[in-house]
Amino acid sequence: MRHSRVESLMVAEVVSVVPSTPFKEVAKQLAEHDISGVPVLDEGDRVVGVISESDLLMRQASAGGSGWERAPSDRADRADAPTAEQLMSAPAITVRADDTVTEAARTMLRHSVERLPVVDEWGRLVGIVTRRDLLKVFLRPDQEIRLRVIEEVLVDTLGLAPDAVEVHVVDGTVTLEGCLETLSEVPVLRRLAEQIDGVVAVNDLLTARVNEAPNPSP
Repeated sequence: MRHSRVESLMVAEVVSVVPSTPFKEVAKQLAEHDISGVPVLDEGDRVVGVISESDLLMRQASAGGSGWERAPSDRADRADAPTAEQLMSAPAITVRADDTVTEAARTMLRHSVERLPVVDEWGRLVGIVTRRDLLKVFLRPDQEIRLRVIEEVLVDTLGLAPDAVEVHVVDGTVTLEGCLETLSEVPVLRRLAEQIDGVVAVNDLLTARVNEAPNPSP
């Protein structure tokens, strides 16, 4: 079955900083572009870390008004100001452009992050994807979801006729109704339907002509 890939949802033009970028410039970039985080890149455009709003706030709170958060007035003040390298969370949690949306969502949840830099095979930045971007898959039209269940699950994967069961989709919830040949096909069909991008839930109203008996013990 086809699954949406990160490359179809990611933003290719990414605001980034380098390890030597000072605190105030990082904060300025977040504010000017209305974003909540930026990747930190080395000289080869490889992602070495990520800075979020939370990282800035935590650093400011821990500083306790020590003075570096004030506008630097001389070279000594600039030397004391923290840089992106000191602020960033590292190593960076990243995904590849050909990862599925499901894989990216699991990575976000597992690491409790709101954005993921997208990198190529050499670790170089090619885009960024956020939780909001991933949620777009659930905006798929019901008719598109229905066609994908019929074509990709019933026909292509299970080898059934397109009208083997009735498929109804309302607000992303799929209802499967009909009679399959064997009972073992029921959970398989339900599980495959759940894996279609944009499916919120699956209601199983399926029955079977044959209820297979367990194999006798030897």
